[in-house]
Amino acid sequence: MYMNRHAMQSAAAYRIFPESETKPENRATMQAAAGHPHTSIRRRGALSTALFTLCAAVALSACTSTQTVGYGPRLEPIPGSITYGGQPRTKLTKAPIGSMVPHQFFDTYGHRVYETYVINPDRSLRLTSRRIDYDIFSD
Repeated sequence: MYMNRHAMQSAAAYRIFPESETKPENRATMQAAAGHPHTSIRRRGALSTALFTLCAAVALSACTSTQTVGYGPRLEPIPGSITYGGQPRTKLTKAPIGSMVPHQFFDTYGHRVYETYVINPDRSLRLTSRRIDYDIFSD
């Protein structure tokens, strides 16, 4: 079996070959015969766990930045929404405060979109829910 010098030093540091005269100095970092520091398996596991946690946090933060379908305060208007370019110029003066205003339209992909707005005390509209119908057989 052929092993290069670096592989032999690593094997000696991790006691793969028990007949090796190289002994680890401590459990956190082990020194090979030529003095190259090698991190222990435990430390490598901690680094990979930290890297995985960081990647998962970045991926989840990208997923929760804006909401396009569902319910909630972070629902953003899309092209075709009543409040897409801002609040409409005309105010709903006869509708009671807190009443719901339904709105439906087709998005840029041809899917039917159902939205619900609530009238705020200042007579502006607040988008509260959106449902997109992805059915290809609907009218």
